[in-house]
Amino acid sequence: MRYGKRAHRRRMEDVVAECVCSPLMSDGVVFQRGVPLRVWGRARPGERVEVRFRGHVAEGWASPTGEWEVELPPQDAGGPFSLEVRCGGVRQVVRDVLVGDVWLLGGQSNMELPVRRTLDLFGEEVRDARCPFIREFVVPLRYHFHGPLCDLEGGSWKEVTPETVLEFGALGYFFARHLYERYGVPIGLVRAAAGGTPIEAWLAEEVLEAYGVYREELARCKDDASLRALLAENARRIEQWHAELSRADEGLRSRPPWWSEEYDDREWEEHLIPGVWDGPPLGGFCGSIWFRREMLLPVSPEGGALLRLGAIIDADEVYVNGVAVGRTGYRYPPRTYPIPEGVLRKGRNLIAVRVVVHRGHGGWVPGKPYRLEYEGGRLELSGVWKRRIGVEMPPCEEQIFPQYKPAGLYNGMIAPLRRFPIRGVLWYQGESNTARPHGYAALLADLISLWRRTWGRDDLPFLYVQLANFEPFPWEQGRGLWPVLREEQRKALRVPGTAMVVTIDVGESNDLHPQDKKTVGERLALCARALSYGEEITYQGPLAREVVKEGDALIVVFDHVDGGLLSKGDVLEGFELRTPDGRWVHAQATIVDGRVNVRHPEVPAPTAVRYAWADDPVASLYNRAGLPASPFVLELG
Repeated sequence: MRYGKRAHRRRMEDVVAECVCSPLMSDGVVFQRGVPLRVWGRARPGERVEVRFRGHVAEGWASPTGEWEVELPPQDAGGPFSLEVRCGGVRQVVRDVLVGDVWLLGGQSNMELPVRRTLDLFGEEVRDARCPFIREFVVPLRYHFHGPLCDLEGGSWKEVTPETVLEFGALGYFFARHLYERYGVPIGLVRAAAGGTPIEAWLAEEVLEAYGVYREELARCKDDASLRALLAENARRIEQWHAELSRADEGLRSRPPWWSEEYDDREWEEHLIPGVWDGPPLGGFCGSIWFRREMLLPVSPEGGALLRLGAIIDADEVYVNGVAVGRTGYRYPPRTYPIPEGVLRKGRNLIAVRVVVHRGHGGWVPGKPYRLEYEGGRLELSGVWKRRIGVEMPPCEEQIFPQYKPAGLYNGMIAPLRRFPIRGVLWYQGESNTARPHGYAALLADLISLWRRTWGRDDLPFLYVQLANFEPFPWEQGRGLWPVLREEQRKALRVPGTAMVVTIDVGESNDLHPQDKKTVGERLALCARALSYGEEITYQGPLAREVVKEGDALIVVFDHVDGGLLSKGDVLEGFELRTPDGRWVHAQATIVDGRVNVRHPEVPAPTAVRYAWADDPVASLYNRAGLPASPFVLELG
């Protein structure tokens, strides 16, 4: 069933500061169907508030501190409608209201990653996306260390249009699209995520107190004056570093500057791109390095062009024929810079790139596209460039992010949502805990329990994503520990009402933010269909349940083998056995009657088995529904 036509969207009318609804109750809001509908806000103390919706009327009075809340009966899915609030002689109308299913999306940057960052894979299918019944509310970033806050300070609802879809969270968009196409019920996404955040930022103080290790940091964060001073001094030092970098950079001081076509770079050294600098001569370098390369074009491109420079560590400024075409301030985003029409010409063209390295280990990430694309052709840019150091600097101080601190985001971004009913939770987080993965299962279980208490629902579905395959650089924290974190995530499935999406087959070895959020979102939707909507379907990949010894082999028994197991490839790969002296050796694995037999001719008495145990492993085991098996380690006996 589909609901109505797209309503004309307007802002609230007659809004005055003395009587306002929560930002969650703004134009375009999606309320959860089938449960009491709550509306709240602020008004003059003692003021009577009346709310009207779909023929129902509820009234309440503002408290001595000005807060008010009313409750309306459960509603069936539908819309668009209008919600009317009357208070102190003022009438407000919240327009374009839907009733459907609301999902909370939490975690870090892979939950935030916008559709814009997936266009290389899904550009054609999202270009004309339009669905007024899929909407997203982005919770503003806010940390707070003095207990849970009651409400949000901002935010608005947006529906899917060709203009807005690019900024939707990609995972959430594909999840919602799958559910809407399946059920025809409006879907609201409330995205409360923040890049780089560890799980402890999303837990409450009373939960973290039990761990002990967080107590000192929690106490420091409550000292507002000291925290402000720390952040101000940190910002001052970083600003000072960048100011000195710009002042001393020979490439900026030179006349002509090094980005100019008039500059003569014949004395510069040659440099092979791509590659990261983990050894001489640039290993450990901090500061700025300039790169230049000529491009010979057979035509003058019409309609401009697109310059792809992969990913650069850390920051960059890019010039083409002396024209600045793009800049990025940190390492992760893809460098995709449009070049306006008229900048390029037939024949010789010059590209100049200023790379800034903050704390050593700079470079151009291998395995990414480095090319110029234009109508009718492309020019590969990997290979020999020229380079020269602009200035060498001491390492830049690392930026302090207060949102990474314990409890801050639970208080500021999760607790304020507690009166807004939801159908379930999607969670994608863990990258920032890979350096200390042991105990993550307990933290995740505590988070699930806490959020369920926050919404007063012990059965609230909690669907989460296991970390994808990824190969950290040799110098990065967490290298070698990603499989440990994945195992901790697998262990958290002991919590009832949970499901885990395995993504060991859709990551990118050289990118912390893989583009394929469509597969991840659709696999989460399968979990939702099973756990929340009651469908009897295969929704998870094989999960190792136990291991037994038969002769010289270890037999691994799996759950979720629905339809049987299969190997994608000629040989089932990724299995290892542990010898009595503690060494792990690659082993032969075969599928027999829905189980996996693992053996090695030189290991007659193995003590444990593991699968896909690497940061970026080989993984080929699936069930016949096409869902991958989770990495695991199991001890014999």
